[in-house]
Amino acid sequence: MARAVAAYYAAREPFGAGGDFTTAPEISQAFGECLGLWAAVTWEAMGRPDPVLLVELGPGRGTLMADALRAVAEVAPGFRAALRVHLVEASPRLRAAQAARIPDAQWHDGLASLPDGPALVLANEFLDAMPIRQFIRRGTGWTERYVAEGAFVERPAEDAPALPPDTPEGTVAEHSAAGLTLVRALARRCRDQGGAALLLDYGPAEAVLGESLQAMAVHGRAEVLAPAGTVDLTAHVLFAPLAAAAREAGAAVHGPLPMGLFLQRLGIMSLAALQARRAPQLARQILSGAERLVAPEAMGRLFKALCLCHPGLPVPQGFEPA
Repeated sequence: MARAVAAYYAAREPFGAGGDFTTAPEISQAFGECLGLWAAVTWEAMGRPDPVLLVELGPGRGTLMADALRAVAEVAPGFRAALRVHLVEASPRLRAAQAARIPDAQWHDGLASLPDGPALVLANEFLDAMPIRQFIRRGTGWTERYVAEGAFVERPAEDAPALPPDTPEGTVAEHSAAGLTLVRALARRCRDQGGAALLLDYGPAEAVLGESLQAMAVHGRAEVLAPAGTVDLTAHVLFAPLAAAAREAGAAVHGPLPMGLFLQRLGIMSLAALQARRAPQLARQILSGAERLVAPEAMGRLFKALCLCHPGLPVPQGFEPA
């Protein structure tokens, strides 16, 4: 799966109406603005460190970061002056698109090359593209499903994570070692150097069994076994094990909670209403885009927000107890 995902982003333009899927920053300008202002408030709670890293993982075309920077330049100029933009992106094609919007950014292939210091990390629909392993209950044990010569096959599960001992025949369990490794690294960085990481993605809040691996093309379902690089491979993010891993690594963890609730607490509908007043000819489009992000029947319930932060920070904005 990892090779197929890398090939896909290297060769295709996946985002927007002409691509294969649309992400939240492409749906509503208010999304990136909300996250930028969230970062500014969190920076204040951190004691206003200068400099501070503002990092995005998987920035797509740079839309989210550009919207965030525009908002903080207007509302929080002190934060804008203190921040240094760092983008974790492996695709040269996407780096070029990001550079057109954020020319002062610095690029990295992964977390390891980020400079030391307090950081605020944003990751929107990043974890769902990380590789997973699938295990299937067969008889009294588990097999692993993998791809060989263009077809799914099974073999005895080796080096498998802890799997439930008593489940029905054919039960599927998915496991993302890459996702857990990333979250542990973010948690340790928050613990040791200060800051917070905000992760937004789709998936269940609780631990569940079942198959979620899917392929997307032209805004619809596609064949998972299509040639590498021709479809977007994705799987639901299992937030419960990620939250547990972050706690074990020493970070404070808040959430997961529904993204719609999180964005409403940040005031996304008020931001969208302000934008609609400024551009009345686009008012319906602006308001419907924001509504799509918060409505439970759209993206508001399926998508979740999870925050990892330094244990000494107060509860981040949007994660306050009900």
